[in-house]
Amino acid sequence: MNAAVASWLRLDLRRRWRSLLVLALLVALAAGTVMTAVAAARRGASAVDRLLAQTLPATVVAQPNQPGFDWDAVRALPEVEAVAEVVLSDLVIEELPGGFYGYPIGGDEAMRAIERPVVLEGRLPDPTRPDELAVGPVFAGKSGFGVGDTLTLRLFAPETQDRLAFTDPSQVEPDGPIVKVQIVGVVRSPGQLLSGDEAPDGDGGLLTSPALLDAYGANFLGASGEGIVNAAIRLRGGEAAIPEFRAALEQLTGRPDIGIWNLADEARRVREASNFESDALLVFAVAAGAAAVVLVGQAVARLAAAVVADLPVLRALGMTPGQMIWAAAGGPLGAAVVGTAVGTAAMVAMSRSFPIGTAAFYEPDPGLDVDPPVVLVGAIAVPVAVAVAAAGGAVMALRSARGTRPRRRSGVVALAARSGAPVPVVVGGSFALEPGRGAQAVAVRPALIGAIAGIGGVLAATTFSNGVADAADHPERFGQVHELEGFVGFDGEDFAPVAQLLPTLAADPDVASVNSGRIGVADVGVAPVTLYTLDSAGLPWRPVLVEGRSPETADEIALAPTSAGATGASVGDAVQVTGTAGTRKLTVTGVAFVPEFPSHNNYVSGGWVTANGYDELFGQDSGLSPGFKFHIVYLALAPGADPQVVASRLGRAIGIEEFLFAPDPPSPLAQIRQIVAFPVFLAWFLAVLALGTVGHALATAVRRRRHDVAVLRAVGLTRTQSRAVVLTQATVLALIGLVVGIPVGVALGRTVWRYVADTTPLSYVPPAALFAVLLAIPVALLAANGLAAWPGHRAASLRVGHVLRAE
Repeated sequence: MNAAVASWLRLDLRRRWRSLLVLALLVALAAGTVMTAVAAARRGASAVDRLLAQTLPATVVAQPNQPGFDWDAVRALPEVEAVAEVVLSDLVIEELPGGFYGYPIGGDEAMRAIERPVVLEGRLPDPTRPDELAVGPVFAGKSGFGVGDTLTLRLFAPETQDRLAFTDPSQVEPDGPIVKVQIVGVVRSPGQLLSGDEAPDGDGGLLTSPALLDAYGANFLGASGEGIVNAAIRLRGGEAAIPEFRAALEQLTGRPDIGIWNLADEARRVREASNFESDALLVFAVAAGAAAVVLVGQAVARLAAAVVADLPVLRALGMTPGQMIWAAAGGPLGAAVVGTAVGTAAMVAMSRSFPIGTAAFYEPDPGLDVDPPVVLVGAIAVPVAVAVAAAGGAVMALRSARGTRPRRRSGVVALAARSGAPVPVVVGGSFALEPGRGAQAVAVRPALIGAIAGIGGVLAATTFSNGVADAADHPERFGQVHELEGFVGFDGEDFAPVAQLLPTLAADPDVASVNSGRIGVADVGVAPVTLYTLDSAGLPWRPVLVEGRSPETADEIALAPTSAGATGASVGDAVQVTGTAGTRKLTVTGVAFVPEFPSHNNYVSGGWVTANGYDELFGQDSGLSPGFKFHIVYLALAPGADPQVVASRLGRAIGIEEFLFAPDPPSPLAQIRQIVAFPVFLAWFLAVLALGTVGHALATAVRRRRHDVAVLRAVGLTRTQSRAVVLTQATVLALIGLVVGIPVGVALGRTVWRYVADTTPLSYVPPAALFAVLLAIPVALLAANGLAAWPGHRAASLRVGHVLRAE
């Protein structure tokens, strides 16, 4: 009889090749989508670690911001493995004016023993050639310049460089040498990314050869040779060696206030962001897989049932039920094998576009990628799942043919019948909620689940997207409560008469509050923390608080979330804070976000103290210049005020043009925007699931229960009422989807957004969902009734006599 099964399969293939081809395409679509999402998630989750493993990344950036700092002495410290100097002098490119593309780097170890980039195209610059450089992928993509192209660097004369200090170089015309440099490689390294040079919303970055600094040192450091040089440092013990290195650096220099930027901590934050995106892709894969089980499973079961219906003659000749099941499952199994192969090929082809989001900027090996575990699991699991579904469909068909299952009655339908509801309403409700039995059995649960998942998924995605849009439009969610800022002092010396400026700034009608932010680095416990002063003019300056309140007296402090975690401090705790002027015990009054200072601190690391508290920690020089590293004034504007107009007006009022400028967007915004596409894709997939399952349920109900419809037509049911039966069925499915899907979708969207807010972190505000809910109701009802149009037409067009004779 095995020969009979094989013969049947050959015959069935000739008869049903179109159906099997459609099934193979469905399997290819489902398997390709799920496998691609899983492979992309795995690739994205490992991108940061794979890049770090290949590039000898820096552990910290030391920022003494001190002219003439002795980096050779730092190299000699036992904790230090390699040092790469970074000169705080902007690179001005003639072909691309106005952008920031990084700083010149120096030292024999740069790009060799520390921050050794992965070469994506070309090669690394020759360390002896000042006319060679490498660029990052973002720079190459946005500028259009690649390997082999030439750029023109315009340098400043040494005397001009001395006058620049922290002045925006775009406001000063370069008057020094012109250097033609050739791009010899497109490269990627963690330092480029963590410093923001290759940020997705930036202009991109470039890496000059150390020979450029050797050849034109005075043009970057000034005639005095006292330009600011900081350094990226790789420690032998990694992040664990930072406390020892900081203590050794303080002993070496006598300075406890040197900023230590923990790049390992930054890498951890990026890893968490990419892991979240990978988790989102895995959720998408799970949802897509569930949708495939419903949609493809129904197609497989229907195909198997159709085969069983054609086998009674062979059964009479001796074919066993087991052989009938094999005969029914063989065709779908072959289609699944073909579909899985096509889906795997699609996964490999799509891998060129992955990973996506944050991980895409850290991928050390972009291009085609084959994930063997995913391929192996998919090659086995998909055909097995299809075979099981086909066998299950065949078994159910055999049982249904015997008609042994009792027909289940819905309580809702029974209540409608007892209350005298119109016949189309009762029958339509029965089609929607009652599975029936035998040849008239209809799978109603997949339709209900599909309607709920579709509506709930769309609402969850919309709610989540509203949260992203709110964060993108409101920088204060990340603690950025100011719209303008101005740099007024460095290293204890103000560049402008701050005492006279503040009242003028605060008096402007569009300025709500001004904060005079002095910035210094203190040790809170054993952790270095960048402290900002709360010293406001006009209305009180109000930081964004995660917990507690702002400090109000000299013996109080508020810490940013990461700094609070690093010090182990909570609201109400007393912490020991050491500044350049001594040590004091301060009480933690709150956890709050702080302003971002590029390459120095982000909004979740740092703290707030009062002006008096700052003076006690860092000292007070004669006059108005306290012991600060940086001095920045922050302006919060009245609602609706135009920052550009206010900046221009205030610049004229104080006689300093280009004094105030808008701050850069908070650093996490680019990462937040990367994940907004995931819920949108998932919403579309679930919407397709809902349409497919509801449409399938409507069409199947009319086909399977045509005998019931024909009997009702014979006793007086009109064509219009026949259409109303299907419309009622569709409306019931949509209403159940709305009743359950709306609260579930809104709650799920807000829960996911709260998780994102807590892990980013940002100030959580419940995303608006009212408009989406109001829109979902008519759209769902219209879509369901639109799907009912064709099945309703078929119900109204039944040939009653033909159906009853056939039955």
